[in-house]
Amino acid sequence: MDTNQQVIDILMHGEVRPTANRIVVAQLLAASSRPLSLSELEDLSDTLDKSTIFRTLSLFRDHHIVHVIDDGSACPRYELCVCPEHEDNDDRHVHFYCEHCHKSFCLHDIPVPDVSNLSLPKGYRATSINYVIKGICAECSSRHIE
Repeated sequence: MDTNQQVIDILMHGEVRPTANRIVVAQLLAASSRPLSLSELEDLSDTLDKSTIFRTLSLFRDHHIVHVIDDGSACPRYELCVCPEHEDNDDRHVHFYCEHCHKSFCLHDIPVPDVSNLSLPKGYRATSINYVIKGICAECSSRHIE
C-alpha cells in the first residue's frame, strides 16, 4: 500500500475527511523519522501556510491522529499515531530532546510504565505520561560537540 493510501486510511479511521491539505500534513508527518514542530512542517511544505497547518494539527489532535510532544523546548512537536485505537498504548514511548540541534527523536525500545500502574499520592490521578530525556543526540555527539 502506498503512503498516500496509508495516510488516507489513518484520517478516515480518525473520522477526518481526507482533504488535500490534511493529506499533505499527514504525509509530512509520516515521512519524518522524528516528531516535527509547526515551524518545521511549514518549512517542509511548499503549499501550506502556518495557520492552515496549525488548524490541521489541532483537528488531528482532537481526533487522536497525532500525539503532541512537549519536549521542554517551548515548541510542541507532533507525530502520527501508529496504533489503531487511541485507547491503545502502542504509541507510548520515550522521546529524546537534543540540547544542541534542538530536535526530538522517538526512542521506541525504551519501556514506559502504564499510567494505571503508577503509585501516586492519595488524591492524584494520572491521565497521561510524557517521558522526555534531554542530552546530546548521536549525530551531534559524533561531531564531538559538548
